[in-house]
Amino acid sequence: MDLIELSKVEYLYPDGTKALAGVDLCVGAHQRVAVLGPNGAGKSTLFQMFNGLLQPSGGTVLVKGRPVVKNYLKEVRRMVGMVFQDPDDQLFSATVRQEIAYGLINLGLAPNRLEDLIGWALEVVGLSGFENKSPFNLSGGEKKRVALASVLAMQPEVLVLDEPTGALDPIGAAKIIGLLNRINRELGITLVFATHDVDCVPLMADNVYVMDAGRIVVSGSTAEVFSRKDLIRAHNLRLPRVAHLAELLERDGEVGFPSSPLTIGQAKKMLLDQIGRKPAK
Repeated sequence: MDLIELSKVEYLYPDGTKALAGVDLCVGAHQRVAVLGPNGAGKSTLFQMFNGLLQPSGGTVLVKGRPVVKNYLKEVRRMVGMVFQDPDDQLFSATVRQEIAYGLINLGLAPNRLEDLIGWALEVVGLSGFENKSPFNLSGGEKKRVALASVLAMQPEVLVLDEPTGALDPIGAAKIIGLLNRINRELGITLVFATHDVDCVPLMADNVYVMDAGRIVVSGSTAEVFSRKDLIRAHNLRLPRVAHLAELLERDGEVGFPSSPLTIGQAKKMLLDQIGRKPAK
């Protein structure tokens, strides 16, 4: 059974704007799924369908086979945790501990269990000892980790993240990518994220959906989707920079690649393989 399944989902805003138009999407357990698309493609609207923040105008949204409707919202929101693009939109408590405790208190957890989960979530995101700090005095990367910890403490099966590397410096972005991959690998939590940073996609996604004008225009494995170079560009996206460099090298006859490399590691291996095949001088 897919964890999240959308079938022919439509959504109309009150002003008549069609944000989603017949969207079909499936997310399986333990997957890492990226949703790409230009501004206004419908990504944020789509994500709000996953835990009932918005209800579709047409079609069905299922989470573990349950419809995302009023009777099941509490259960669905326990399974699907949302992490917003801007942590300041998510953080509101005076201390980090209170921030993480808020959702757990609403679940009615016993105090000892609550404290255990707060400590565990902070350890996972690398912020042990931050319990009494104000989240508003933290760096942007630390705020993102607190927001992530507040959702992780609820022990969801799916993490839905909007621009997880947004507004971070390169080191901060690399740390978040490593953390999310570890959460997926070690905790078995499914990741679904939207991003404009296509260079991070090969590092943290197994499958990709590309949206434009409220529709899914292409989907498949990361390699399959980025092999559709003309289609990617037609929808105001670009290739990862390593893939673009490989494309230029091939065009100019400098070197050939058996397939389009998407990461520095892939490009290095392909180039070393070619060097290794050259006869010794």
